[in-house]
Amino acid sequence: MDNKIRVSTILRRKSEEVKITALTAYDYTFGYLIDEAGVDLILVGDSCGNVCAGYETTLPVTVEEMIYHTRSVKRGVKRALLVADMPFMSYQETIEQALHNAGRFMKEGSAEAVKLEGGEHICTTVRRMVDIGIPVMGHLGFTPQSVHEFGGYKIRGKDEKEAARIKQDALALQDAGAFSIVLEKVPSLLAKEISESLKIPTIGIGAGPDCDGQILVSYDLLGLYDKMNLKFVRRYANLGEEVRNAVANYCHDIKNNTFPSDKESY
Repeated sequence: MDNKIRVSTILRRKSEEVKITALTAYDYTFGYLIDEAGVDLILVGDSCGNVCAGYETTLPVTVEEMIYHTRSVKRGVKRALLVADMPFMSYQETIEQALHNAGRFMKEGSAEAVKLEGGEHICTTVRRMVDIGIPVMGHLGFTPQSVHEFGGYKIRGKDEKEAARIKQDALALQDAGAFSIVLEKVPSLLAKEISESLKIPTIGIGAGPDCDGQILVSYDLLGLYDKMNLKFVRRYANLGEEVRNAVANYCHDIKNNTFPSDKESY
């Protein structure tokens, strides 16, 4: 029986009232492990710029870097829907540029969908992508590529005017053909109102329990990236500390000539 998760599966989850599970991955090993664990949707996020490359923001990430990471993750993924982030300035200049780069993600990266940040102002681009067969996930609320415009990593939609705009943007993205929308760092009540107003699913990150699914950065969930203490992250492991201890023990054994042992030598 085919258990592959497709765009149609994600859309159907909303009407079936089955929560969507999503995580980020950036390489083959994590793609394989996360897929084997049963996650529905894997996002190759431009957050790789933070957790893999050490950038302060996602802005420096390039199309080439994202295609490399997407292609690497794809080799380990059999079941989950694979979505790739389109990085800053890879879709904002012209529709032609956006279509070209989105096509590269599908052809070279083997992505099954792409994710774009923004609302009404990108809807013409979203519509053209969908028209030529490229599924699109939207992203509203706090959009990391606009961090300098926002003046930091702040909650969005707290005042009525901004909340109304986010609601309007969500409806516009749905009308443009987006199959789902990530809602990041918005008040729970606003996320609930948006989720109830849409026919397509919402996937929350710091947006409360009433979205149709949830996503986290895998390095946050696993305690591998501890430079930011985010309220909405639940840590299910503390692998960063385990890595530090393992490496320290390794160094100790080498210096004390207990590694390699006779059993570990030819």
